[in-house]
Amino acid sequence: MRSGRKAMFARLLMLVPALLLTGCESLSYYHQAIVGQLSLLQQRQDIAKVLQDPTLPAPVRHQLSLVLELRRFADQQLHLPVNQHYSSYVDLHREFVVWNVFAAQEFSLAPQQWCYPVAGCVSYRGYFSEAAAQDFAVSLQQRGLETYVGGVSAYSTLGWFNDPVPSSMLKRDDAQLAGTIFHELAHQLLYVSGDTSFNESFATLVEQEGQQRWLQTLPDADGQQTGLAAVIQERKRQQQFVDLIVPTVAELGHLYQQALLPPQMRSRKAAIQAQLRQRYQELKTSWNGYNGYDRWFAADLNNAQLATVTTYNQWVPALQELLRRQGGDLPRFYEAASQLSRLSAPVREQHLRELIPHP
Repeated sequence: MRSGRKAMFARLLMLVPALLLTGCESLSYYHQAIVGQLSLLQQRQDIAKVLQDPTLPAPVRHQLSLVLELRRFADQQLHLPVNQHYSSYVDLHREFVVWNVFAAQEFSLAPQQWCYPVAGCVSYRGYFSEAAAQDFAVSLQQRGLETYVGGVSAYSTLGWFNDPVPSSMLKRDDAQLAGTIFHELAHQLLYVSGDTSFNESFATLVEQEGQQRWLQTLPDADGQQTGLAAVIQERKRQQQFVDLIVPTVAELGHLYQQALLPPQMRSRKAAIQAQLRQRYQELKTSWNGYNGYDRWFAADLNNAQLATVTTYNQWVPALQELLRRQGGDLPRFYEAASQLSRLSAPVREQHLRELIPHP
C-alpha cells in the first residue's frame, strides 16, 4: 500500500474511537459518511493524467485545465492553503457530491445542530446518497421538525484529506467554478468549530473577492468585461434574493415570540410565506426572464429552508468592512478574521455586529 493511501486509511481510523461512543443511528450515519468519503478518495485521478486522455470531452478538458490555473492563482494571489487540494478529479455520475439536511422546529428559526468528531457542531447533516438524505429528513418530520434537503456540488474535509474535484463542480461556468474553489479553500484556512454562520460567511467573502480578482487578471479584455458584468449581475440578484428573505425571517421571528395558539400561529405563518412568494414574483419582473431561484421557491419555504439563507450570508457585510479596513490586503484580513475566530461566540458576534455598515 502506498504511503499516501496508508495515511488516508489512518485518518479514517482515527474517527473510530469517537464513533464507538455514539448510538446506532449515529453509527449508521458515520458508516455512510466514511464509505462515501473513501469511495471519493479511491476513485480520484490526477488531473494532469486525466488531461492526457484524448477522448476527454472538450468542456471537461477546459474546466479541468482551468482548475489547475485557479489553484495557482489561489496560492500566489489569494494566499490560500492549496497544497494538493483539487489536483485530482472524480467522475461522480450524479448531480451532487452530497446532500445536506437542514431542520428546525415548526415555530423557531434556530437551525438544528449536529456535532461531529472532526467538524464540531454544524447546522446540517450531509449524506452521499440523496435517498438516504430524504429518508433522514422524513424521520425528522415524523418528530415534528421542518426540513430542507439541498444538493451540494463541493465540500471541504478541512485539511484531513486532499480534496478532489468532483464532476458536480464542473456543472458551472468559469467564474462560478473559480468561486467554488476559492470558497472551499477558505475553509481550509479558517474554520471555527460550532459557528456555521461565521465559517460560511468567511468563505463566501473569500469566494467573492477571489472571483473578482481572478476575473480582473484575464488577458482577453472583452472576455474580462463580460465575465465581470456577469458576476456583478449575479451578485446583484443574489443580494436582492437575500434582501427578500431577511425581512421575512425577521417577521417570522417576531411572530414566533407571540403568545398564540398553534392554529393561529400556523395561519399567520402561512400568510407570511404567501407574501414572500408574491414579492419574489414581483422581483422577477426586473430580471428579464432569469428564473434561477424558481427551484428554491418551489419548496415549502419553511423555517429550515429560510435559515440556510441567513446562515450563509449573515456576516458577509461585516467581513467586507473588515477587509476594507485592512486596505484590501488579504493576509492582513485573514489575520484579523483569525483574531475574531479566537474570541468566544458572543464576543465574536458583538464585534461582527459592530462592523456592519449602517446607512
